[in-house]
Amino acid sequence: MIRTAAACATVGWVLAGSPIAAQEVQRSVYHDFHAMTVADGLEVPWSVTWLPDGDMLVTERPGRLRIVRDGRLLPVPVAGVPEVFARGQGGLFDVLPHPDFASNRLLYLSYARPKGEGSTTAVVRGRFENDRLTGVEDVFEAQSQGRGHYGGRIAWDRGGYLRVSVGDRMARTSGDLSAHPAQDLSNHHGVTVRLHDDGRVPDDNPFVGQDALPEIWSYGHRNPQGLLVHPETGDLWADEHGPQGGDELNLIRPGLNYGWPVVGYGVNYGSGTAIHAGTRGEGIESPVHFWVPSIATSGLLVYTGDRFPAWKGSFFVGGMAGQQLARLTPSVDRPGRIEQEETLAYGIGRVRDVRQGPDGYIYLAVEQRGGAGRVVRLEPVARR
Repeated sequence: MIRTAAACATVGWVLAGSPIAAQEVQRSVYHDFHAMTVADGLEVPWSVTWLPDGDMLVTERPGRLRIVRDGRLLPVPVAGVPEVFARGQGGLFDVLPHPDFASNRLLYLSYARPKGEGSTTAVVRGRFENDRLTGVEDVFEAQSQGRGHYGGRIAWDRGGYLRVSVGDRMARTSGDLSAHPAQDLSNHHGVTVRLHDDGRVPDDNPFVGQDALPEIWSYGHRNPQGLLVHPETGDLWADEHGPQGGDELNLIRPGLNYGWPVVGYGVNYGSGTAIHAGTRGEGIESPVHFWVPSIATSGLLVYTGDRFPAWKGSFFVGGMAGQQLARLTPSVDRPGRIEQEETLAYGIGRVRDVRQGPDGYIYLAVEQRGGAGRVVRLEPVARR
C-alpha cells in the first residue's frame, strides 16, 4: 500500500485525527490536491447528493436533511423527514433523487426506523418542493432486528431499479456458522435488495418463486455501507465492514452468497480469535479486494470526471477507522481485479461518504471527533 498522505507538504504535516486545512497540499502518485470545506457545522454527515438546480443535500445521522444552496448551508433543516431511530449506529442514512426528479420531484431516504422496542432499515420517498418533503410513503422495510449494522445505502441501476443494502444487524449465532441469519433467505439480514421505484418486486429477481424473500438480490453480507452501479459497466459494487480485519470490496452478482460469517479475513474484536471456517468456501464469492487491518469502509465512488484525469476509472473508498480515502486502481488485463491501492487524505477524519459532484470534483462527508462534521471538496493543485 502506498501511503502518500505522509508526504503532505507546503504548510505543515497532517496529524491523524486533525482536519486538513485548505492550504495544506497532499501529494499522491498522479495528482496533488487540497481539501476545501464547502459546508461546515454539520453533525455526523452521512450522505451527499445534488439536485438538478444545483442544490446540495446532506443527511445528518441524528435525523436532519440539510440544504447547501449557493455555497451556504441553510440554517433550517428540510421539513417532513420521518422520525428516525437515532441511537447507536442508527439514524438518517442515504438521500437519493429519483432518476426523473426534474419532472416528478421524488426524493428517497434510507434510515433506521423505530419498530417496537428496536429498529430496522427502511426506505421512503416523498415529493421535495419548497424545501419540504410531502406525501412520504414506504418503499421498503427490512425484516431484520438487532443492535446496529443497518447498511442503509441506496442506488439506481441502469434499468431504473432501486438497490438497497441491509447489514446483518450484529446478529450472532453459536455453533453452525451456516445457521447465521445472514445465510438465511427468509429475512433481510446481510443482503442487497432490488426493487421497482415504488417498492414492488421485479419478476426477474433471482429468488422469486423460491422459498426466500423475493426482494433479495445477494446475501451473506456483513454491513455494506458503500454501494454503487459502475458508470461504465452497469455492474453493482459494494464495500462492507469486516470485524477486526476483513473489510471487503465486492462485485455483486444476482443470487450469490458473499460468505458472512462462514468465510472472511477478520477476527473477533479484542481477543483476536477466529470467527470463520476459512477465507474461501465452496459456493461463496470471494471479495475483489480486502483490508487487513480494517479501515471501516463507508462510501464508494468510481471517478469519471476531468478534474483528476489520471484518476479516471479508479475506485474511491471512504475509511472511518483509518480516517482516510483509499484509491483502488482496477486491472486492465484482469477485469474484476485490483492492481494497486493508494491511501489519500490520511488523517482527514471519519469519511462517511464519497461522491463526484456535477463539477467533476470529489466531495467527502467527513465526521470529526465528537460528531462535528463537514463536507469537503478535493481540488487539484498544480505541481511545481
